[in-house]
Amino acid sequence: MRIAAVQCHPVLDDPEQTIAAIVDRLRWADTEQVDLLLFPEAWLLGHAYDATLVRAHAEIASALALPALCARIAGFSSTLVLGVFEQMGAHTSNSAVVIEAGRIVGRNAKAHPNEDGVTPGTGFPIFLRSGLRYGINICNDSNFPHAAARTADQGAGLILYPLNNLLRPETAARWRERSLANLVARPREIGCWVASADVAGMANDRISYGCTILSPRGDILARVPELQEGAVLYDLPIEDPRAA
Repeated sequence: MRIAAVQCHPVLDDPEQTIAAIVDRLRWADTEQVDLLLFPEAWLLGHAYDATLVRAHAEIASALALPALCARIAGFSSTLVLGVFEQMGAHTSNSAVVIEAGRIVGRNAKAHPNEDGVTPGTGFPIFLRSGLRYGINICNDSNFPHAAARTADQGAGLILYPLNNLLRPETAARWRERSLANLVARPREIGCWVASADVAGMANDRISYGCTILSPRGDILARVPELQEGAVLYDLPIEDPRAA
């Protein structure tokens, strides 16, 4: 299975710009025969921690931005995994949505949200693409080994980590190596492949160095350089890496 993880500059409150960028990447992905394309956490409208802003993003995404995106990408072959705040009835979710042929076929909610007003997810659903079972842990979930273990215990051979490490400079500096250490530790503990996608660059007074990697058993096979846009592209074996 061919997977690609995208590192991109943070975009805030501009769904037209992000949808256009996703369409461009999906066009590239189809040319490269990519099965699974991963974007960062909450990238459709941008990440936030304030409950009022999070809810506003969720309402716009659920009512307008996600339907518009799905309509634009119905003709592409790659499966898209994209981070977005969603409004699910009375609850706000930090989700990763799985979109195939313009249709949302599944979603995973962040189990350990660190954003105000977000309801924690309680399940770790498993998805299938090109013969490989995969699951999703979202950003802060990488700090909790049990989240990866619960995903792997359901037969996942790959765990996707949509990240958004756009933080104040002093905080970003503290997390620069820790984020990478988490993504190295998780596959060593459970034997799964791990792929992450992060934002990189400056937005307002915040910065993200970017931590977009592909790793089995803790060995980094590919990484987008810090502070740069780009993508890692790799052909994953379909067999379960834990059986090797």
